[in-house]
Amino acid sequence: MRQLSYYAPQGGLPAQTELLTDRAMVRDAFTVIPKGVLRDIVASFLPLWTNTRCWIIAKPIVGFSTTFSQYIVEVSVGGGSEKPELDSRVQGVLFVVEGAIEVTIEGASHTLEPGGYAYLPAGAQWKIKNTANESARFHWIRKVYEHVEGIDTPPVIISSDQQVEPTVMPDTEGRWATTRFVDPDDLRHDMHVTIVTLEPGAVIPFLETHVMEHGLYVLQGKGVYRLNEDWVEVEAGDFMWLRAFCPQACYAGGPGPFRYLLYKDVNRHPAFP
Repeated sequence: MRQLSYYAPQGGLPAQTELLTDRAMVRDAFTVIPKGVLRDIVASFLPLWTNTRCWIIAKPIVGFSTTFSQYIVEVSVGGGSEKPELDSRVQGVLFVVEGAIEVTIEGASHTLEPGGYAYLPAGAQWKIKNTANESARFHWIRKVYEHVEGIDTPPVIISSDQQVEPTVMPDTEGRWATTRFVDPDDLRHDMHVTIVTLEPGAVIPFLETHVMEHGLYVLQGKGVYRLNEDWVEVEAGDFMWLRAFCPQACYAGGPGPFRYLLYKDVNRHPAFP
């Protein structure tokens, strides 16, 4: 069985004696949010949620990434929401990194533990609660669904990292693989949230330069990422936010796998302003 691990932020504040220098970067083409900045002072609270806080690590910004938002949500014991999504246009993906949550979608309840994945279609009626005896932490990725006449809305999907066998990239001898929760040929979906795994020493061997925007949260391990003209070291807990056409590639460090949760927009025409 694959050994799976997921980094989750814990909050708190650094000591007054610590240096404030970190790896946080904001450029025209990308942003790097290192794990060390996900502290109490930058957490947000959400309406109609109880015993919950979150770190909002991406949101639509005109002139930058405009398609999605991404939160790391921390729900304490007994917390949650009866109406978590307030916008009926918005679809969502949940990915659990610590603890367990109970998600009820259209009356059907599902327990998601670390590695658990849920796709929530736009307009779905759902609620969420932490019924365990410890805090739960999960990613919540949100995007306005782009309807296309003649194409159905995708259904609810409940899955997990443990259930899905990674798809090995061609000519890599298994060193580079992608865990796909959605069939990439299914045009009902206008976004994908996957997990990319690179074994130590593996490489994305060219500067990807493409229309898809990205959110990349490092779940496990460390690597060196080429972002536009910069080489950036990243590790578990770091987040990278890439606008369209930002050149990108990476080398995976060791000693274990380098894995990240990846968002990208897909399968639709670019919108005109």
